[in-house]
Amino acid sequence: MMQIAMRIGMLAAAVFLIVLIAVKIGKPTSDRGTVSAAGLDESKGTKGPTKVIQTPPDYDVQLLTINEYSRPGTAIDEVNGIVVHYTANPGTTAMQNRSYFEGLKDSHDTSASSHFIIGMDGELVQCIPCNEVAYASNDRNNDTISVECCIPDDTGKFTDDTYKTLVHLIAWLCGRYGLTTEQVIRHYDITGKMCPKYYVEHEDAWDKLKRDVEQYIEDYGVLSEGVA
Repeated sequence: MMQIAMRIGMLAAAVFLIVLIAVKIGKPTSDRGTVSAAGLDESKGTKGPTKVIQTPPDYDVQLLTINEYSRPGTAIDEVNGIVVHYTANPGTTAMQNRSYFEGLKDSHDTSASSHFIIGMDGELVQCIPCNEVAYASNDRNNDTISVECCIPDDTGKFTDDTYKTLVHLIAWLCGRYGLTTEQVIRHYDITGKMCPKYYVEHEDAWDKLKRDVEQYIEDYGVLSEGVA
């Protein structure tokens, strides 16, 4: 009798285990979600925590006067990118280029401006608030932040100090607006203009700039919660 009872108990346990496995296998996949290799639940459209730079480089706010030639005062639609330019006038300073933009309200020579200008010593001047349009990037004026970089000579290559400030600024802007380095572009990528010259002629240098931005975020960024 004892052996019969044990066999009945083992049979009941086996049946229970089979039923449990069948229920688990038959559970709808929409309830389980899709988990990526990184451990993110992709079915819910979420991102994990990401690193961001919380503090921008030191900068001098020297806003242009609102005028139709360099600061129209138009609200930007949405920031979807960062555009890098060069000043194309070797040896000039950030403030000299800012003064040029300001003078357009009187000279009416052209329409031009930029949100930021970085000088050859790494100094950073803000000419236009980031929530306003700058006349820098043609048909991308309405959804990008523009950065002009001063140059020492006709090669168009940035000085080390300019480069360092640019990397920090881009890294900070990426975190501020939820962008990646894929959304960091050259004026050339919009219109085909040779701007910034050195980084159009040397694709490897441009790729390195974006890698340096990514590394800066990795080294100095702090974790921020992901968004849906």
